Amino acid sequence: MTDPRYNYGPANPQYPQGQYPQGPYPQEQDQPPAPKVNIGKLWAGGIGTAVVAALLVVVAIMLVRGVLGIAILSPEGAGAYGTVSTTSYALAAAGAALLATALLMVLLLAMPSPLTFFTWICLLVTAVAVILPFTLVADMDAKIATAVINLLVGLCITTMLSSVGSAAQNDPRQAGY
Repeated sequence: MTDPRYNYGPANPQYPQGQYPQGPYPQEQDQPPAPKVNIGKLWAGGIGTAVVAALLVVVAIMLVRGVLGIAILSPEGAGAYGTVSTTSYALAAAGAALLATALLMVLLLAMPSPLTFFTWICLLVTAVAVILPFTLVADMDAKIATAVINLLVGLCITTMLSSVGSAAQNDPRQAGY
C-alpha cells in the first residue's frame, strides 16, 4: 500500500518523476505542534457549566420551597425564592463548577487518563456534599432536600465537564478507533 504523503508523480512539477521528498515535508515544517488541550474551549465550557449549575440551584430551591413547601436556607415565610442565602448557594455552585474546570485543566495537561481521575474526584466531592447536610441541625425534610440538590448539582458539574474535557482534547484519533 502506498503512503499518501508520497503521492507525487509526473503531474506535479515540483517533484519530477523519481525525485520524491524524503521529509520533513514543507507543510509540516511551518506548523507548530497542536497543543494537547484547547484551553479556550475548556474554559468556555466551564463557564457554561457554572451558569447551568447556578440556575439548577435556583430552580431546585424554588421547586422545593414553592411547590413542596419545605423550608430550606431560610424560614417558611420568606417565599419561594427564599433570601440572599439562595443567591449565595447558586454562586457557590457556580464557583464549584469553575474550580472543577481548573482541576480538569490541570488533569488534562498533566495526567494519564485525566477524565477518569476527574470523574472520581468529582464524584467523591459530590458524596461529601450529599452527606454534609445530615451533619447540620435542621429538619429532616430540609436535610434530604438539600442533599438531593447537592447531588443534582454535583452530577451536573461532573457530567458536563467530563463532556467538555473530552471535546477540549486535541489528540488526533487513529483510524478505525
